[in-house]
Amino acid sequence: MRKNSPLSRSSLPGLTVAAIILIVGLLLAFTVGRYPISLTDLMQVLLAKLTGHQPHVPQAVESVIWQVRGPRVLAAVMVGAALAVAGTAFQGLFRNPLVSPDILGASSGAALGAVIGIFFSFGIFAIQGLAFIGGLIAVAAVYMIGSMVRSRDPILVLVLTGVVVGALLGAGVGLVKYLADPYNQLPAMTFWLLGSLSAASTADLLPLFGPVALGTAILIALRWRMNVMSLPEEEARALGVATGPLRIIIVAAATLVTSASVATAGIIGWVGLVVPHLARALVGPDFARLVPTAAILGGGYLLLIDTLARTVAQVEIPLGILTAVIGTPFFIWLLTGVQRNWS
Repeated sequence: MRKNSPLSRSSLPGLTVAAIILIVGLLLAFTVGRYPISLTDLMQVLLAKLTGHQPHVPQAVESVIWQVRGPRVLAAVMVGAALAVAGTAFQGLFRNPLVSPDILGASSGAALGAVIGIFFSFGIFAIQGLAFIGGLIAVAAVYMIGSMVRSRDPILVLVLTGVVVGALLGAGVGLVKYLADPYNQLPAMTFWLLGSLSAASTADLLPLFGPVALGTAILIALRWRMNVMSLPEEEARALGVATGPLRIIIVAAATLVTSASVATAGIIGWVGLVVPHLARALVGPDFARLVPTAAILGGGYLLLIDTLARTVAQVEIPLGILTAVIGTPFFIWLLTGVQRNWS
């Protein structure tokens, strides 16, 4: 049977909507702020960069675009895309519409690993490594505990297990914060755990881009097999899929991108829950179309949230607070019964 192209006609309207949201997010992120930049100046600077000419704009405009907002915008796109793709992979792998990196404990495990790295003053690569190990252990623990509990409602068991493991990991984070230097390390940990891109710089982009690009590429490459993994275990094996090794690869890739995001931006919850559902509403459940759409939509979504966070008040609002304000009602809506129609 001939496979449908990821860019088939049925998916083009949904991909177009996701692309429009990303473009709008980019334009707003670059132009809106305490130092407003006109769309004309932005276009001049971008065209000058492409052509090699000097733009006819003040030097401050160039500095704001390339040195201040540029790294933050790129970081927001990568973090949003990573969390959305990870959430999409987890939901399909566990056949559960309520699963996301933060609910499964990946974010909490990565946070514990990262704060340990901050506590010992490690570099960004070591912090990302500890975050990855912590996230992987957390997801493995949730899945193993959930598999051991026999219940007629496996969705509820998995969610409750994630809550319990997340609470335990949160206690570990609290212990590290208690032991941290109250004048230097503790404020940095507290602000970082709330989720923020305010400190994003050019130096943070490469350590973030590598793991996110690798993990996302793996998940996109496995998009056809992820369709099979969304079937019951026996059916997937009957189709010739080695479910065990494939499950490990998918979990490792999704945890890798989550850990890299947490190490860079802190805990930004709910993106991995909300965006996959929005992407599924746009292009359907086929992972060949769903994964790239979720990546594009996740980047645009977090860009809009980040722009709102730094402009809506006199002080910058942590991203984790805003995503929780949007994600919590969405989660309640899912619990009221919409998951019955999820496929």
